[in-house]
Amino acid sequence: MSVLNSFSLEGKTALVTGCKRGIGKAMAIGLAEAGANIIGVSASLETSGSAVEQEVKALGKTFKGYACDFSDRKALYRFISEVKQDFPVIDILINNAGTILRKPAAEHPDEMWDKVIEVNQNAQFILTREIGKDMVNRGAGKIVFTASLLTFQGGITVPGYAASKGAIGQMTMAFANEWAGKGVNVNAIAPGYIETDNTEALRNDPERSASILGRIPAGRWGKPEDFAGPTVFLCSEAASYMHGTTMLVDGGWMGR
Repeated sequence: MSVLNSFSLEGKTALVTGCKRGIGKAMAIGLAEAGANIIGVSASLETSGSAVEQEVKALGKTFKGYACDFSDRKALYRFISEVKQDFPVIDILINNAGTILRKPAAEHPDEMWDKVIEVNQNAQFILTREIGKDMVNRGAGKIVFTASLLTFQGGITVPGYAASKGAIGQMTMAFANEWAGKGVNVNAIAPGYIETDNTEALRNDPERSASILGRIPAGRWGKPEDFAGPTVFLCSEAASYMHGTTMLVDGGWMGR
């Protein structure tokens, strides 16, 4: 297999969570450009006619959309049952769905903590276990989590988010330790500061925005499109010997 051919995802089926916009949408489009058919799910995704569906289909690939609130455990299990029935073989799982709620630690209520942990941590574990067990049985599969700079740092006013993203880093290694020898690659991508809904409050704060931008060696905020290539790589045969890695896509932030 040539190097370029090793990046092809032709004939693969990828499930991308949190795909309606931002990084998740860019990941889905990138996977489709590499040849994969896409299953998309987000809390408010239109089951038909979404923007991401239109872009995937314009690339000549199929798209099936689902709506699921990952903070609702029963809804998550219903979605898992439905998608596994509709798609007996899922080759790629992108665990990108997530939420962030901001409040200083001393004022951070249980409700905020519980919702963030449920969406960002518990749902990710359950979905990976249920989809991943079929990959293990087949002896092949690719799983990519969306981690964060707060997989490595504590952040400010987002204790639940930081805790959940720290857990993502550990889960990535935990799953990889068990499944690497069974043909399943489990890795993560840690975005830096990216122009998405999650960072809107930071970008609208002149002082915080200037401080953040001043530390990024690349000299700019990242864009969702910056994640298409790394995602395709980790989901392809080109990354067949990568297991349990959290890949930084941060403009150099963590090296500063």
